[in-house]
Amino acid sequence: MRQQFWTAFGQYLAPVLSATGEKVNWVNYKTGVRHIRFTMEVENNKAVIAIELGHPGKESREAAWMKLKMLRADLESRLGESWIWEQGAGKDNRLVDCIYKELAGVNIMDKGDWPALISFFKPRILALDQFWSEHQFIFES
Repeated sequence: MRQQFWTAFGQYLAPVLSATGEKVNWVNYKTGVRHIRFTMEVENNKAVIAIELGHPGKESREAAWMKLKMLRADLESRLGESWIWEQGAGKDNRLVDCIYKELAGVNIMDKGDWPALISFFKPRILALDQFWSEHQFIFES
């Protein structure tokens, strides 16, 4: 079921081009910057979309975090909402800094929840793409 959902979601968004007019694999969005990922997950009756900073060094992770904090107003304006900002979260036996939004009470194994999941993920990943298309260069150095 999990694979079916992500396949369906990818097919649903396949015709949608990125903010720069290119084809994108929305399910596995590539930021083009090492250690910065946009993730979408559904587990434990909740969906999460996130920006993850997984730099192995604390200093480089903090530098990326500060850049995002400087851009917070623009990011949240594009998203149309506030997200949770969490430094030093544990994930897969490593530390990440994470900016995320959750949707509670959804189950990927219930096809009846799929429209809510798509409605949750789609506008947010598109807003992240638009934000990233204008600010990626700041994180490339």
